[in-house]
Amino acid sequence: MWLGLFAFKHVEYSQELWWQFELHGEASRFLRATVGAAVVVILFGLRLLVRPAPPEVAEPSEGELEAATTAIAAQSATVPFLVYLRDKALLFDEERAGFVMYGVQGRTWVALGDPVGPAAAVPGLVRLFLDRCHDFDGVPVFYEVPKESLHRYADHGLTFVKLGEEARIDLQRFTLEGPHAAKFRQALRRLEKEHVQFRILEPPQVAPSMDALAGVSEQWLTEKAGSEKGFSLGFFDRSYLERLPVAVLEREGAVVAFANLWPGPGRHELSVDLMRYGAGAPPSAMEGLLVNVLRWGQQQGYRWFSLGMAPLSGFELSPSASLWNRLGTFLYEHGEALYNFQGLRAYKEKFLPVWEPRYLAYPGGLGLPRILADVAALIAGGYRRIFIK
Repeated sequence: MWLGLFAFKHVEYSQELWWQFELHGEASRFLRATVGAAVVVILFGLRLLVRPAPPEVAEPSEGELEAATTAIAAQSATVPFLVYLRDKALLFDEERAGFVMYGVQGRTWVALGDPVGPAAAVPGLVRLFLDRCHDFDGVPVFYEVPKESLHRYADHGLTFVKLGEEARIDLQRFTLEGPHAAKFRQALRRLEKEHVQFRILEPPQVAPSMDALAGVSEQWLTEKAGSEKGFSLGFFDRSYLERLPVAVLEREGAVVAFANLWPGPGRHELSVDLMRYGAGAPPSAMEGLLVNVLRWGQQQGYRWFSLGMAPLSGFELSPSASLWNRLGTFLYEHGEALYNFQGLRAYKEKFLPVWEPRYLAYPGGLGLPRILADVAALIAGGYRRIFIK
C-alpha cells in the first residue's frame, strides 16, 4: 500500500514541477522521465496489490487420504501411492472421485503424474487444476506423464518436453533361465551362501519391524545418499511405510536390506520405492532383493513391474531436434559428474525392460529452465539442496 501512495505523491509533485518548468526543454525531458518512472512504480504497486497471496500447501487430512485411497483403487498406476507421504497438496473434484497431487515452488505448480482416479474423471481434474493455477497466478506443470496422456494437456494449450524413459518389466515373460539371467541366478546363490532369507512383511507386520528398518535406512543414508528427497521420490516415514507391504532380507532374524512395495490395483503393476541396505548386507543384496521381488510379483499374478525412470535417456538426435533434446543428449552422454545417467540406464537394461517415454507438460515459452529448477527444488527440498548428495 505504501508503494502505491508514494507513487501518487510522486505524480503530484511532478505535476507542480511541470508548470514551473514547462518552458525549459531540459526540465520537460526531466519531467517526462519522472512521470514515466512514477507510472511504472504505480503499475508495479498495483500488481503487488492485486496478485493473489501465495497458497499454503496443506498436508492432507486423514479424510482426504481415505478418499485418495478410493481414487487410487479406480486406476492401475503405482506412483499415486506417494500421496501417503503427505508432502503434497491434494485437489479433489466435486464428487471426490479423483484428485491431483501437487507441490508449489515459487510460481510453479507441479502436478505429479496424471490426475488419479477413474478415467472419466481425469479431463475434469486437468481443467480444475489449470483453473486453480490461474486463480493464484501460478504456472501449471504436469510432471512425468505418459505419452498416451499428452492429448489431454495439448487440448488446453500446453506443450511438452521429454524427460526420459521408464523401464517396465513384463512379468509374464520374466525368467531366470538363459544367459542374460546368469547374474541374477548368481545373486540368489550368494544370498543363499550368506544365509540371507527373503520375506514379505504385510502391513500389520511392518510396524513391529520399524526400528530395524529405520536402522538400515540410517546406515544407508550415511554411507550412500546423504539426505532424503521427496515429492516424486519416497523418504523414510513410519506412517507411510506402515500402509504397504515391505520386502526384507534377513540374516539370523536381523533385517539387512529392505524395499517397500507398491502393489498396484488389479495386479496390473508392481513397483518398489525405497531400496536400502545396511552394513551387514552382502554385496549382492540389492540385486538379490530386486530379483526376489520380481519372482514374488510374478507368483502373485502381477502383469508389469516398474523399474522407474532413466532420466534424459531415449532422446532422438536429428538435425531438427529441439534445443532441449540436444541439451538432454549432451548431459546424458557427458554428465557423469552430475549424475550417472548412462550407468542407471545400463543397470535397468539388464532386466530386458520395455522402455516407455515420460514427459513434462507446461505452458511453453521461455520459462522451461525456471520450471525445471523449481521441480528439482521440490524434489530436493529447496534450491540449496539440489546439488547436495
